[in-house]
Amino acid sequence: HAVANAQRNGGIAAFIDAEHALDPDYAAKLGVDTDALLVSQPDTGEQALEIMDMLVGSGSLDIIVIDSVAALVPRAEIEGEMGDSHVGLQARLMSQALRKITGRLSQTKTTAIFINQLREKIGVFFGSPETTTGGKALKFYASVR
Repeated sequence: HAVANAQRNGGIAAFIDAEHALDPDYAAKLGVDTDALLVSQPDTGEQALEIMDMLVGSGSLDIIVIDSVAALVPRAEIEGEMGDSHVGLQARLMSQALRKITGRLSQTKTTAIFINQLREKIGVFFGSPETTTGGKALKFYASVR
């Protein structure tokens, strides 16, 4: 709905489809002008965030959606073998990207929406067992959660 509203007000919107799951028919039913929507389906998390940085830096966007943080898989993980341990890579990637992109978002007055997924922590007896992927940087940099 945020993308459709931005477009209705004459804004330019981008959608970084890291999950490769954008349904144009559903988006159109929500009011999104899919012909005017800039869509990218990157192969790696680095590529997705570089595209985001470039688009935001252009100053021409009003809103950008990243779907989803969980699908921003670091290049090293994609190129590695199944079962390899890549602890902290995604969190590091998000932290680096947000440090770089946050200032540009503010300067260009671009709204960024990061869609994320809930995961379940194993062995939690007290407190919420739910957590989100991508480390803590997104929580710290977010204006609204």
